[in-house]
Amino acid sequence: MTAPRADLLIGQLDMTWSLFEYHAQGLDDADCLWEPAPHCWTVRPDDRGRWVADWQVPEPDPVPVTTVGWLTWHIGFWWTTTLGHCFGDGAPEREEITWPGGATAAVGWLRGLKDDWRAALLPLTDADLDSTDRTATLPWAEKLSLAQVAAWVNFELAKNVAEIGYARHLRRARP
Repeated sequence: MTAPRADLLIGQLDMTWSLFEYHAQGLDDADCLWEPAPHCWTVRPDDRGRWVADWQVPEPDPVPVTTVGWLTWHIGFWWTTTLGHCFGDGAPEREEITWPGGATAAVGWLRGLKDDWRAALLPLTDADLDSTDRTATLPWAEKLSLAQVAAWVNFELAKNVAEIGYARHLRRARP
């Protein structure tokens, strides 16, 4: 049996994931690459054939609208980074985390990361969640507890899933 706080995080993940699965139904490559605005961040093949995401540091103001492909990459980026730092031996640099190159592959990639994230959360105790040991190497969260990071990653997933749903609704509503 998991700790009540881990159960809360897993319940939050499962609820958000069910919304992702709803929006992933029928998702195709055209949905992923549809640009809802002229100034848009997306994913595109680089000179080596890897699908890379648009990115700029610092972010421009206003932040560009994003494609569904970019949003799926963004979910994968955060999960890859967080899993690598908190439950592995580190994570690749952002530029090395690439989009799989199509809707089916992206959904499969995210399903695998979700399963890994869920499995990592399951055995956590309250002491694990209160600790900053696992978050110490995260460049943006070295002083946050694992519970704070896990809740943030789940929230980031919810935000991105809502954006995916909105982009798909908007695309279908356009002539």
